[in-house]
Amino acid sequence: MELSEYIEAMHRELASITRVAGEEAARAAEMVAQALDPSVRLTLLEVLSAAAAEITERLDGTVVEVRLSGGEPSFVVQAAGPDVTAEPDQPASAEADDAGLARMTLRLPQSLKDRVEAAAAADGVSVNAWLAQAARQALEGPGGRPQRQSRHRPGQRITGFAVS
Repeated sequence: MELSEYIEAMHRELASITRVAGEEAARAAEMVAQALDPSVRLTLLEVLSAAAAEITERLDGTVVEVRLSGGEPSFVVQAAGPDVTAEPDQPASAEADDAGLARMTLRLPQSLKDRVEAAAAADGVSVNAWLAQAARQALEGPGGRPQRQSRHRPGQRITGFAVS
């Protein structure tokens, strides 16, 4: 899906509206529209993601995802199993303690995003499921027990070196 055509339509509409206000106002509106392009693009992506999430909620056993490729969104529709967020070797009841699903935006360098997508594809799961599994594994220790955060306590020895 090409977002540029929708952004250009917004530019044309704004230019049409401001023509009656004079050349100076039309020029100012054009400059504001140019400055707003990234925000408009992000807002459109958020709307598409929200629509995909709403469609997914209403379709039983189907997941609709919005993926970015080269800065442009595309829709991916997948048939889902009983619980698309649980990893294959973990029962779905592991997520039962959660009060529900939460949405968050994650910004990654393109090279890391490519590696995540490749790893998810290799595991045969969606990027969302792969990231949820990676976060769960990072927060839980062996055997599913929460990992302790290492903190310096008085009497403990800390070793290492620093370069300044």
